Amino acid sequence: MSFPISTDKIETRLYINGSFSKASDNGTFPIHSPYTHDFIADVSEASVDDTHRAVAAAKAALPSWSALSPDARGAYLKKLAGLIRDSNDELAQLEAMSSGRPLSMYFDAQYTTSQFDHWAVASWEGSQGRSSLNTPGFVSMTFRQPIGPVAIVTPWNFPVAFFGQKAGPALAAGCTVVLKSSEKAPLTSAKIASLVHKAGFPAGVLNILSGHGSPCGSTLASHPDIRAINFTGSTATGRKIQIAAAASNLKRVILELGGKSPAIVFEDADIDKAASETVGGIALVMGQACVSNSRIYVHESVHERFMDTFLTIYKGVKKGDPLLPETTQGPQVDRLQYERVNGYLDAARAGQGKLEMGGHVTEGENGKGYFIEPTVYSGVPEDEVTQKEEVFGPFVNINKFKTEEEVLAKANDSEFGLYASVYTNDLSRALRVAKALESGQVAINCTSPTSIADMPFGGYKQSGQGREGYGYSIDEYLETKSVFIAVKDASGTAASGSVLAR
Repeated sequence: MSFPISTDKIETRLYINGSFSKASDNGTFPIHSPYTHDFIADVSEASVDDTHRAVAAAKAALPSWSALSPDARGAYLKKLAGLIRDSNDELAQLEAMSSGRPLSMYFDAQYTTSQFDHWAVASWEGSQGRSSLNTPGFVSMTFRQPIGPVAIVTPWNFPVAFFGQKAGPALAAGCTVVLKSSEKAPLTSAKIASLVHKAGFPAGVLNILSGHGSPCGSTLASHPDIRAINFTGSTATGRKIQIAAAASNLKRVILELGGKSPAIVFEDADIDKAASETVGGIALVMGQACVSNSRIYVHESVHERFMDTFLTIYKGVKKGDPLLPETTQGPQVDRLQYERVNGYLDAARAGQGKLEMGGHVTEGENGKGYFIEPTVYSGVPEDEVTQKEEVFGPFVNINKFKTEEEVLAKANDSEFGLYASVYTNDLSRALRVAKALESGQVAINCTSPTSIADMPFGGYKQSGQGREGYGYSIDEYLETKSVFIAVKDASGTAASGSVLAR
């Protein structure tokens, strides 16, 4: 494979009902490099008609796909996992070219491979029902059946990782899928569409669209034949999806939304470890992750030492071309995100916090690129905008605290609740604080992006609803049906049909 990928070999079409096509109205949108600003490709923009066609294909494919045994469905997932594994380098390059994600920070293909490998063999346990003999004269059981065609909307920061995390369990459950990639990062999903085709998936089982929230995303959210929609992205967009779902057919909605994740460092913590790992937590994809530990609270007795260590490490990130293996900081994904983060830099300068590092926009060695200097503030009042809102950039506030009660009140004073971290060597305190934190995930002596595959992932409050993870995701794509059979006794008399045993 050439390096970088030749742009004339990049797939940009829609994948509907087992074949590739341009948009029905020939609509496209451009993708430019956030590092060089060079044009990369025109990508097909799914129209309303294209979206309806994809949903119709998924609906038509549902009976035969859901009728397959889990093993038969799993064989397709297993083959796709292998093809994605073999395409790791190409997928990493596509992300670096189109969204500025450094090659050195790319793990998505390995992650999504593990997802498809798991769901290829794990659907038996999730889709198995229960039985009961508790009511005399009846044998009762439950069926666990696919909910129907589902829509999946992936984010731009980890498009390949979320592809596997969401599509894997949906397909394993027997559902068919219409997946829409983000308009900021559509190229890897289009590449995976070619791998889906190569894996031989039956037509209509997995349809892959590219486009903006309107018309494609909004059409999926309100479509009467879509029975569930799984979205990762902003809280504002998640709210719109929830409204559209309720107004149409009350489809099930799974949301993983924004975060303002706190990390708490107590005085007995391993300070070097805590500083190193929290730098990694905010430097991950240039702070463009909902789990980034963008609020750090450090006990006043170790605050100075922590700050010195944190700044030394954070200054070591290497800004540059995301296609170079030594680069650890690429540009923000596009001009819109760059300007949005710059707005928060302006707000911070106007606030009462103390600038410890960075604080400005910058550029790459090529004189271009949507770069933001890694930025650290301290002493930021809790009501300032950068302490309340998700910046989604390489920006972190590091504040002092005195007591456990104080820091818990500050950490929980947020409408977000996706991820939190605690650093302490006191196990009792760690568990006490973990219980008190209003967050879907609490990491103890580690931080983002640490996640455990067989633990549920999801948020409190405005960080979302529903849970994903091994042993959990598949529940979102299944309906439970109760079946009860009246059984005759030895005299030949059947139980009364009017029995109500509750």
